[in-house]
Amino acid sequence: MSSLRRKTLFKYVIPSILSNACIFLFTIVDGVFVGRGVGSDALGAVNIAMPVVMIATAINMLTSIGGCAIAAIRLGQNDKEGANQAFLHSLTANVVLAAIITLVCTLLTEPLSEFLGADAFYLPMVKEYVFWWGLFAIPSALSVNFQFFCRNDGSPALVAAATVISTVLNIFLDWLFVFPMQMGIMGAAIATGISQTASWLVVAMHFILHKGDLRIRPYKPQMGMFGQIIFFGLPEMIAQFATPVTTICLNTVIVAHLGEVAVNAFAVISYVASLAISVFAGAAEGLQPLFGQTYGAKEEKDMKWYFRSGMLISFVGSIVIVGLCIFFGRPICSLFGADAETLKYTLYYLPQYAWAFVVVGLNTMISAYLYSTERSGYAISLNICRALVFNTLIIRGLPALVGESIIWYTYGIAECAVLVLAVILLKISERNGIVFKEPQY
Repeated sequence: MSSLRRKTLFKYVIPSILSNACIFLFTIVDGVFVGRGVGSDALGAVNIAMPVVMIATAINMLTSIGGCAIAAIRLGQNDKEGANQAFLHSLTANVVLAAIITLVCTLLTEPLSEFLGADAFYLPMVKEYVFWWGLFAIPSALSVNFQFFCRNDGSPALVAAATVISTVLNIFLDWLFVFPMQMGIMGAAIATGISQTASWLVVAMHFILHKGDLRIRPYKPQMGMFGQIIFFGLPEMIAQFATPVTTICLNTVIVAHLGEVAVNAFAVISYVASLAISVFAGAAEGLQPLFGQTYGAKEEKDMKWYFRSGMLISFVGSIVIVGLCIFFGRPICSLFGADAETLKYTLYYLPQYAWAFVVVGLNTMISAYLYSTERSGYAISLNICRALVFNTLIIRGLPALVGESIIWYTYGIAECAVLVLAVILLKISERNGIVFKEPQY
């Protein structure tokens, strides 16, 4: 049994981490080409614009994770029709919300950019990135949705292949648009959009060729199912807001206390941080189908084994990433073409920020475990505190009380507070053992 568990674990988690690492490369490649081809100021502008991409991703997670959590439990109960209904409802909601994002990014570009924190210096560049990225919001959302359901439907390797293909395409298009064609920030945004569209088309072959149990077909929408998808997906959507809220808060505090060089340094640090976050999210997303299916089949021993394995993977992975940041910070940060002053500040601030990754990985895994096993209420409480309460209060409040020397440590301090709450909620939810609920949707 242990051998089968390990085989299943590797089948899902390794391709998921690879997929998310490739998604990370989308971001970091944009940063490398923008930093080297346009300049450090443009890199700072992309970082200011990045929360809109993160918020869109969070909204995609609402419908994608919510539908997948239901589908995984249904598949564990051998209810293929119920799983397919969850897929179809999730897909519909995904498209509708992505269309709204496109309208906001293209029609309200200037007020949106100002809300993100762009001042007069950064505003033109931020507007350019937001507009062109927004044009591709629908295919980007479909790529995320199809990847989650393809993984749940037994084809994690195809998801990994799609992200590798799209990443290679993104690297080529970033080079083409930024250097030979001199399209600047606009070129980086368009390259990302085209590459994500390619990823969606590759993963779509799973459903077009009927490789699994899920089918795209006409159906009768049910408001109850939409409601359940939102309830199951809400914890992960809220969790996704943690990064943009953190970025907005830190950008605001850094601009007020440290100035434009520190903003540009934080842009480089944010790209490095995206690697850590992609690994943690990949591990959690790879284990989500296993949590849900073992819960649906009422296999408590297997479910807890996968949870312990996920926590170990997150902890070890985070230690490795922090080590890379400390010992190889200079070559990593130099990739972005930062000027000498920006690089100096980046290398000084990076260790003060990076230690938080150890805690972030554990929080991400506990959240995934809770929402995948019908404990969304606990996961929602945890992620509201993580994304909207602790980060905002600590990042904005501590520098006002202690001074600017604490700024770069505030992210990790906030995540430590979240971990304490996560452990408490986990213990409360299992004080009487695992409760296997009957389907109510």
